[in-house]
Amino acid sequence: MNTEDTTSTEICFLTATEMAEHIRTKKLSAKEVMEAHLSKIEETNAALNAIVTLLPEQAMEAAARADEAIARGNPLGPLHGLPVAHKDLALTKGIRTTFGSPIYQNFVPDRDSLIVERLKKAGALTIGKTNTPEFGAGSQTFNEVFGATLNPYNTEKTCGGSSGGAAVALACGMIPIADGSDFGGSLRNPANFCNVVGFRSSPGRVPIWPGDDGWQSIAIHGPMARTVQDIALLMTALAGPDPRCPIALSEQGSLFAGTLDRDFRGTRIAWSADLGGLPVDPQVSKVLESQRKVFEEMGCRVELSDPDFSGAEEIFLAERGASFALKLAGDLKNHRDKIKDTVIYEIETGMQLTGAEIGQAVLKRTELFHRMRDYMEDYEFLVLPVNQVPPFDVTKPYVEQINGVHLEKYTDWMKSCWYISVTRLPAISVPCGFTDDGLPVGIQIVGRHQDDMGVLQLAFAFEKATRFWKQKPPLA
Repeated sequence: MNTEDTTSTEICFLTATEMAEHIRTKKLSAKEVMEAHLSKIEETNAALNAIVTLLPEQAMEAAARADEAIARGNPLGPLHGLPVAHKDLALTKGIRTTFGSPIYQNFVPDRDSLIVERLKKAGALTIGKTNTPEFGAGSQTFNEVFGATLNPYNTEKTCGGSSGGAAVALACGMIPIADGSDFGGSLRNPANFCNVVGFRSSPGRVPIWPGDDGWQSIAIHGPMARTVQDIALLMTALAGPDPRCPIALSEQGSLFAGTLDRDFRGTRIAWSADLGGLPVDPQVSKVLESQRKVFEEMGCRVELSDPDFSGAEEIFLAERGASFALKLAGDLKNHRDKIKDTVIYEIETGMQLTGAEIGQAVLKRTELFHRMRDYMEDYEFLVLPVNQVPPFDVTKPYVEQINGVHLEKYTDWMKSCWYISVTRLPAISVPCGFTDDGLPVGIQIVGRHQDDMGVLQLAFAFEKATRFWKQKPPLA
């Protein structure tokens, strides 16, 4: 590898926080940063299929403007000059947005999603779009438009999803920051499978617009990065109220500019190996159990404990079905032959829901919220697996059994993620280690109601103690 290549790779694997500081202090130009990332994409993306729409000319023009702004001494946003790729579910004005569906493979929106607006306003420079499953359904990134995205630690395995392209692009240094979304685990699961960080913040912390249901609170938009500090940096730009989102929280993004350092001595943590009986692959359990001592060494009081998740499945299936029916009933009517079976299942499940079933799900959701509120009065954090399996064969659309236990539905292998989604508690996936054959495993940290900063602080402490994020995939 020549010196130029080495320098380019070093740039790409700076943390986003370091990269932004280098641009701000003129140690690096935005143009140099963009060129390095475009070079990394050219070198790596063809083997992995993470970025599915690439805009090199537009990106370089934006980098030139960013450098001009620095030269003029204009005020800079916290992400000034950083390349970003947007998930192909997020609307991007003038840039193809397919939702991973043949129905929309030529769709070009006339507006940006709010999360894209905020990234741009903070100075991030759009480089392209990242791959996602069709309509984000199924935590395995493949679709009929672009094909599958492969895991950079083993290209025979899945990268997870639905923010799978984003996770792979981050892991390989193609981008320093990314956006994504999370309904049942779509930020946490791919981060877990690719040794990066995915943060599911509290509903309304990162407002959503546009949307079919402005009051929904299970689907969230949010950040993905290689380190917890970079997640906090992104949150300074993404968080804060917006009048277009009725559930937006009032705190400004500056909340996340504070220190992540914290003394955790005496902090009581619930350690749940399987949420009270979910099947978990022994490889996942082995990795997580090997790191339990890290929390104890921080001074935490770690206790084995499982919350009561009664009703979680009924809540999730009703909310998920209703969401798909609301968004896609028209597409099912007009383009059934262009929609994959699992999406059809979700839409039809939603269309068949009765008022009584929806009402029961609402009641159970409230009961679960209060049970978790009481539980989290005893424990400040809940620590558990992100997903119940390590990365699996990329040719398998989903996992059908774990430890000999047959799974009925295509999302059952990730209940450990979507059980948390229905509680609306903030949660993060942080690199936790590797299986014996070198596949990444993340750990999930869940905090109290709206304590997003607390989650980041514990994740930051764990990350500092373990430093698994520094292990790059072979293809990087």
